[in-house]
Amino acid sequence: MKFTVAWLKQYIDFDYSPQDLADRLTMAGLEVDAVEELFTELKDVKVAKILSAAPHPDADRLQVCQVEVGDEVKTIVCGAPNARAGLITAVALPGCVLPGDFKIKKGKIRGQVSEGMLCSTKELGLAEGAEGIIELADDLVSGTSFCEAMDLNDILIEVDLTPNRPDCASVIGTAREVAGMCGTRIKHPVDLDALPALTGTDAFSVTVTDDRLCPRYVARRMTGVTVAPSPWWLQKRLISVGLRPINNVVDATNFVMLEYGQPMHGFDLTKLEDKTVIVRPAKDGEILTTLDGGERTLDSSMLVIADAQKPVAVAGVMGGGNSEIDDSTTELLLESACFNAVSVRKTARNLNIGTDASYRFERGVDPELAPVAMQRLVDILTEITGGTVDASGIDLATGVKPPGEYELRVGRTNELLGTSLSAAEMSDYLTGIEMTVRTLDEDTLGVTHPSFRLDIEREADLVEEVARLYGYNEVGTTLPVVPMSFASQDPKRILRKKLTNVLIAQSCYEAINYSFVSPLHADQLGLPEDHDWRNNVALLNPLTEEQSVMRRSLLPGLLENVRRNINHQNSDVRLFETGKVFHPKNKGEQPHEELRIAVVLSGKRYGHATPLYWKQDAVDIFDAKGIADSLLSELRLDQVTEVIGESAAVYAGGQCVRLEMAGAEIGTVSHFSRECLRRFGIKQDVYYVDLSLDVLVGLAGAPKQFSPLPRYPSVQRDIAMVVASGVAAADIVEFVTRRNEKNVESVELFDVYEGENVGIGFKSVAISVTYRSEKQTLKEKAVTKSHSRITDAVLSHFDGRLREV
Repeated sequence: MKFTVAWLKQYIDFDYSPQDLADRLTMAGLEVDAVEELFTELKDVKVAKILSAAPHPDADRLQVCQVEVGDEVKTIVCGAPNARAGLITAVALPGCVLPGDFKIKKGKIRGQVSEGMLCSTKELGLAEGAEGIIELADDLVSGTSFCEAMDLNDILIEVDLTPNRPDCASVIGTAREVAGMCGTRIKHPVDLDALPALTGTDAFSVTVTDDRLCPRYVARRMTGVTVAPSPWWLQKRLISVGLRPINNVVDATNFVMLEYGQPMHGFDLTKLEDKTVIVRPAKDGEILTTLDGGERTLDSSMLVIADAQKPVAVAGVMGGGNSEIDDSTTELLLESACFNAVSVRKTARNLNIGTDASYRFERGVDPELAPVAMQRLVDILTEITGGTVDASGIDLATGVKPPGEYELRVGRTNELLGTSLSAAEMSDYLTGIEMTVRTLDEDTLGVTHPSFRLDIEREADLVEEVARLYGYNEVGTTLPVVPMSFASQDPKRILRKKLTNVLIAQSCYEAINYSFVSPLHADQLGLPEDHDWRNNVALLNPLTEEQSVMRRSLLPGLLENVRRNINHQNSDVRLFETGKVFHPKNKGEQPHEELRIAVVLSGKRYGHATPLYWKQDAVDIFDAKGIADSLLSELRLDQVTEVIGESAAVYAGGQCVRLEMAGAEIGTVSHFSRECLRRFGIKQDVYYVDLSLDVLVGLAGAPKQFSPLPRYPSVQRDIAMVVASGVAAADIVEFVTRRNEKNVESVELFDVYEGENVGIGFKSVAISVTYRSEKQTLKEKAVTKSHSRITDAVLSHFDGRLREV
């Protein structure tokens, strides 16, 4: 919706600046998209008077004009046929930039100097075409600003309306909102108390077949009309909001639509068969050529305006070319109607037509507005066309329903808004936007909304109106009361996430298997007949026989995953799964659900990644134990006892590490027996880790300890020695660490070498010792002394020698 500030001030007096007005409208729920100064391209155009116009000596259609611009006289070559002495017009002098980035320069035209350009309405951007230069009033003074002379200095405001506010799709609707802010009343251009009673006429007839599709239809006849260009005041209003002036009749209908929000239409009455208007659904296959030249095929879902034989307009969307007003029209049938919003919306969408009229009808038009807008239109047309309107006309309003009354509770409104407004204050706000308010009791108001407020349907809408008019910025801000507590998290879920991250970091992939498994798993594991795992929780309605019992262990499912990977030529497998296993209880009781985590390893230690400095060995029990240690280390469980021995599980291969802490068994680390693997169809070794998360979650890890960052620099010294091949490099590192030599921060192994220049039966071991003091920067002498003691002790203890090469 577009309007100008000067246009708005015709209906309401206010002192707001354009930007302040835009801010207030936005806070009232009418979001302003743009505030722009109009006709800025014409700021340098001047009013000019042609003193003389002589034929160009070298061109038949050109004239050399002497033009008065204030105190100066300019020579301008002009080709307009209406250029003549005494004409007041508009001139653009050199340096002026007209719309379209058209720059005016001084130059020669057919040998004659031209010091500017006399402008037409097209060149000024005021019309799409022109037959000559613009002709202005004789009383205008040359040299004055064209914008000031033509009253073009104005501010355009564009509002982005929400669908629930069709009443503001007009200048008067917006003025009504401003009046509510100012506490004043708008000035209607029509005397609402003196509207004529349109009880019928013999000049034409109107029939509405369904008043649900057309609740109101107002029609009047005008005769003696002269179709001509509109007066400047009317053209200016349309141009300012982006509409193209056409002729006085069409421009007047567009003006009233913008002013009141009521789409209007005019028919050439002589083109209507039998001077009859029928508002009816279209017949399937009817064809109408609309005013835009498009041929439209209609169907029975569309409402049309028809005469006695044919459709002449698509109701609420666009008129037809067969009843169009042209220069020869002298007799008009004027229409002001209210059409069903849903019907217009569907018709416009199906015909792919969008017009200013359909925009308003789709959102809803006030049925009580039709006679008011009709009176405004006939007043304007009588003034600018010289026509005469019939005293009577037709007003069919059988589909109009009176607005209802809604209760507004004062206390409830204040409670919702956080305000302390009185009933009188609320009443003043609502009456300011033309609502009717009466007092029902000390806490309740009866509010009847005006017919143009189609969005008012319940008490909440009235509360919103009070908030809007009171000012959203004035409503106090109250923060919600939220307890400063953190929602408790499931410790098992936190534990599961921690361990999953550790395993993923060690190149393990997570497997997710069904909890429903085959009862044959017990046989494949080689369990004896009296083994507890053979006592399963059976399903009442299993999907298949292979998924008929609840699992007692995660390991069988992971073994099937290993087999599937090997069968698909992926023999290097590192899988883990976290999930529940189910232990049956007494009959009629739900099984006990235990959360466990299991890991299986098989194939090469580094998988498909070929190591650069190590051999590609197969995984062994130490890889599985290393994973178990990393999981326990993540939980800071440094008091775990490792019991090494033969496994009691028949599916294990004998070699087993049982993990215990605080008298509870955490789990086991072992490998599967060859017989068990054969029953699962696996021909390579598989190692596993099987831990109970239910037990782990109940164990307390060592408290976290922190130390400050070092303040002084470290010093690193290396020791490269040759020792017997049987000496473990880890023993050397442990020996140096346990000496507790002063200022030794860490000891790390960085090289082990066997081969040339070392000797058979020997190997080279290189370690790095880091020294640091917490109190001072170490001196070279102190580091050398400590390093010499460590070197001598290591060589003596392991019967080694320093490596020379």
